[in-house]
Amino acid sequence: MPVIQRIAPCLWFERQAEEAARFYISIFKHSRIIAVRRHSGAGFETNKLSPGSVMTVAFELDGQAFTALNGGPGLTFNEAVSMQVNCETQDDIDYYWQKLARGGDANAQQCGWLKDRYGLSWQIVPTALPDMLKDHQSPQAWRVMEALMGMKKIDIDQLERAFAGSPVVRGFSPLSAEEEL
Repeated sequence: MPVIQRIAPCLWFERQAEEAARFYISIFKHSRIIAVRRHSGAGFETNKLSPGSVMTVAFELDGQAFTALNGGPGLTFNEAVSMQVNCETQDDIDYYWQKLARGGDANAQQCGWLKDRYGLSWQIVPTALPDMLKDHQSPQAWRVMEALMGMKKIDIDQLERAFAGSPVVRGFSPLSAEEEL
């Protein structure tokens, strides 16, 4: 019998639930669509979803359960909730940033945060960052935060240089996803 994850995010889309789920599983390894459930037509007055249209998509990203819901118009994503992708290497950061940022809002990129083409916020962060910031009163943490605040996509080498006290490349600003394309 499959184990049901006790807490799983449900993402509200107007009508793009299946498209978004397929987009996300194309990016993350060990990901899959589990089930697509169709709408009965009930509640048409509110959600404007016709019978047989996609209602929900159950999917996994790296083994994490999600539901995408076609809830109709009215609700949109905002920065109050984001998906955090922890990355071991700069190659991982570059990969997820490039894939998730494509088609998203280039003006909503700061300190490793981006918005994807559906308006969902993501944080693409190095796993080493919490250790660099653990002593909030240290000069190392101060320098790392100063470097981080000037970045869109995070550059691990620049953070490590700041932590070590080496000069950070002045005027350095990793390219946004639009500039990389």
